[in-house]
Amino acid sequence: MDLLIKNARIEDDRPLQDVAIDDGKITQVAEDIQDKADKEIEADGRVLVPGFVESHVHLDKALISDRRPNKSGTLQEAITVTAELKPTFTKEDVYDRARRVLDMIVAHGVTAIRSHAEFDPAQGFTGFDTILDLKEEYKNLVDIQVVAFPQEGIFKAPGTEKMMHEAMEKGADVVGGIPYNDAPANEHIDLIFEIAKKYDKDIDLHQDFSDEADNISIEYLCKKTIKEGYQGRVTVGHFTAMHALPDEKLYPIIELMKEANIHVISLPPTDLHLGARHDEYNVRRAITPIRKFRDSGLNVSISTNNIRNAFTPYGNGDILQSAMLAIPTAHLGGADDIVTVLPMITTNPAKAIGLEKYGIEKGNKADVVLLDTKVVKDAIIDIPTRLYVIKNGRITVETKKEIKIFR
Repeated sequence: MDLLIKNARIEDDRPLQDVAIDDGKITQVAEDIQDKADKEIEADGRVLVPGFVESHVHLDKALISDRRPNKSGTLQEAITVTAELKPTFTKEDVYDRARRVLDMIVAHGVTAIRSHAEFDPAQGFTGFDTILDLKEEYKNLVDIQVVAFPQEGIFKAPGTEKMMHEAMEKGADVVGGIPYNDAPANEHIDLIFEIAKKYDKDIDLHQDFSDEADNISIEYLCKKTIKEGYQGRVTVGHFTAMHALPDEKLYPIIELMKEANIHVISLPPTDLHLGARHDEYNVRRAITPIRKFRDSGLNVSISTNNIRNAFTPYGNGDILQSAMLAIPTAHLGGADDIVTVLPMITTNPAKAIGLEKYGIEKGNKADVVLLDTKVVKDAIIDIPTRLYVIKNGRITVETKKEIKIFR
């Protein structure tokens, strides 16, 4: 075999396991495998997890926070500032920034990414085309899905509808949308479904991103999803307005979402930064109600969204930090809660973005990460070093850790 990982911790209540890998796939998971391999890694009880999944990120507009800062910290200024900057982006500029971010993300153990890539009549396809090129360039390090994303709206930016079709023809994997930043929102949703059905692609929307729930379109989206037979093929990101609903209004919507099998992606770094900016006291956390969705049986994930731009002026590409941020913010630190967080950056987003043969089981793709911690339930809170990242059975990242304490 190509690779053998010895004595790995896969579950806290399960004996240490060996994981055999050959030809890019996991061929055996068992105790004390005796077969020889070209390369052997001694895990010594450390935690082995499936590759992390960064299910909602913007590579094309990362690392621009120093060019024109968002001084108010509001969503409105973030959109305005970024719209002003995008026409100045060159292909070389986007390529350099996105590449730096990809290197950060890969080094932190991510093996699959869904990236929203923007276009509009003002900037053209500069950023979008570059992300498509990087998808090919980085295919041996990380799987990248590219979302055709109309950040400035479709009806609000004449010419964008035509570009949506062009983006799909160019090779976009997913149809993106942003109902809250277009008018009317329901017609925006209708058009997104029309495009998605034409190209037989999944849908991923920036949905109901606001502090209040007085102008939401989630109910219409759910009914449209059911009507079009798209259950399980629609994902919503941000979705912060749901935090403003009392239970008697929220739970009927949750039931509708379950019927439509809508996937939810929470983005704590951005949503905490932008949300509740106008609250003078009792400032709200302004993130989607992760616990209530989880407890209701919805598929909930956590992702990073933006890295060092007007929407999120910080970040280093480490998805564990996004997950760690969600633990205190969403009250996920209880003994029964904390164990549900790791799946929110592994199996849950893998399901949301449709990854196949994912997970540490025989026959699956050998996309795994060895963490420098020996307790699975501590895999988030330790923010452990990613000692080895393995993609398609090949070691892509190796990190040496040495600490010296002088007393």
